Amino acid sequence: MPRILLCLVLLGLPKLMAAGTEKNIIYKVEGSDTLRLDLYLPDDAQAPVPLVVWIHGGSWQRGSKDDPNPTPDLVKQGYAVACINYRLSHQALFPAQIIDCQSAIRWLKARAALYGIDSARVGVWGASAGGHLSALVGTAWHYTPWTASGPYGEVSGKVQAVCDWYGPTDFLRMNDVPGHINHHAPGSPESKLLGGPIEALPEQVKQANPITYITRSTPPFLIMHGSNDLKVIPNQSERLHQALQAQGQPSELLFLEGLGHGGAGWDAEVDQVLLFFNKHLKDKTNN
Repeated sequence: MPRILLCLVLLGLPKLMAAGTEKNIIYKVEGSDTLRLDLYLPDDAQAPVPLVVWIHGGSWQRGSKDDPNPTPDLVKQGYAVACINYRLSHQALFPAQIIDCQSAIRWLKARAALYGIDSARVGVWGASAGGHLSALVGTAWHYTPWTASGPYGEVSGKVQAVCDWYGPTDFLRMNDVPGHINHHAPGSPESKLLGGPIEALPEQVKQANPITYITRSTPPFLIMHGSNDLKVIPNQSERLHQALQAQGQPSELLFLEGLGHGGAGWDAEVDQVLLFFNKHLKDKTNN
């Protein structure tokens, strides 16, 4: 335990955590891959705070927790934020990526008291490939073959809110509208993730689809997609939204007119995300 936190615990002071940043915390080691996260803590917290986990994009084949992301405003509003790394597709095939994300969340929840985090108020947010993994975190938290594959299996990986920015859902429907990428090609990001041309791997495609795991215990979703996205076409978000609604689960879908796959204009949408997390992580108690 860090010395400052130990002193606060021993003295019984009301401040529950040391504000600031802890970087490159090891949460898991898989063979030669050391997986790390950065943790950002708010100032002057007098009670356990909600946590939002950010999952980066990059077509599952690049990117890291160090990439610029839209979460700093959440820390200013009293959230803890964790930015995590996961194994990329050249390091390990799916489902390694979602197993890593679940492991990071369980690691954080297991240390909630140390960091002054409320383990019953956890959200996840990601963009593109990170949106896909965030959706899987939300829908597949109960899928035993994955939860049993990582450490802290005794800790629930359930989260209370999911924000998915333009993440893929059904890989075999990503070519429904012509775009910038032939997703069926052997060299597509989706094929590299699954280990072969996706048309030859229908079972793996189903396994990678967040819709597969939706139940009555799936948490609320906020799904946001640019109307001009030609990398991940908007039908991916629409299909997820419709599947959630069909199961009676709360889902809000926002199509953002004129926006593409990330880039200009998306920073202005952070307020929508903050309102969503405030509603589900701050304004009421979640089970």
